[in-house]
Amino acid sequence: MTDTNPIVIKIGGHEINDHDFLSGLAAAVRDYPAPVVIVHGGGVEISDMQKIMGIDPQYVDGVRVTDAASLKVVEMVLCGVVNKRLVRYLVDVNVEAVGLSGVDRGIVKANKMQHAEQDMGYTGSVAHVRGETIKTMLEQGLTPVIAPVSMGSDAPVSYNVNADHVAGAVAAAIGADRVVFITNVPGVLVDGEAQSLLDVDAAHALIDDGTIFGGMIPKVKTALHTVEDGVPEAVITNLAGLVAGTGTTFVNRQVAEIKSA
Repeated sequence: MTDTNPIVIKIGGHEINDHDFLSGLAAAVRDYPAPVVIVHGGGVEISDMQKIMGIDPQYVDGVRVTDAASLKVVEMVLCGVVNKRLVRYLVDVNVEAVGLSGVDRGIVKANKMQHAEQDMGYTGSVAHVRGETIKTMLEQGLTPVIAPVSMGSDAPVSYNVNADHVAGAVAAAIGADRVVFITNVPGVLVDGEAQSLLDVDAAHALIDDGTIFGGMIPKVKTALHTVEDGVPEAVITNLAGLVAGTGTTFVNRQVAEIKSA
């Protein structure tokens, strides 16, 4: 292992069952010049399995409500099917990948998510990340692949936590240089062009004027929160951007001024 600080790569659920995407991702992780931690989602496959099991997916403000029956589906899909699929592709190209969830060794602790009008069940929010435990794995040459099912901070229960939030919290806890959120677009688009650099104020302005909209808003807000938590950079890009080092990089204002000087 080198002395280079690690990065965290977050993968969503839309391409996580695509052979070409997974092959390209595995090659990119293998060739990346820094240690990598992967955090993954899998919401599409969770919803598909819920429907097979006769469970109607429920959301509040875009967040999945995880009742007891849905938690079993979440654990089965994320910790089993999706996590092991990712590990298989990585190991196949000689990456020393190890599949985990936040429950393993209690590496991600969570509290029950609170909502004024809805019981969120076993949907959680990050309370603590055991950063030193993850860093020890990296020092051993391992690539952790983390499903965002997390350990209850005050009881032996599991919580389903948003993978974007887990990725940001893990990045902050391990002193990562950046967290890269992989999407199906090359970055934040303004007039059809991906922006290379946005500070916190500029990003909020683009949200306020409607340039950033829909599903991109929560990703941008998570990226901003990650930067505000002390991670130097958060990047939204696609797989090609991960390989090329392109995408939209979010930084705090002071860093943006230095980079543009």
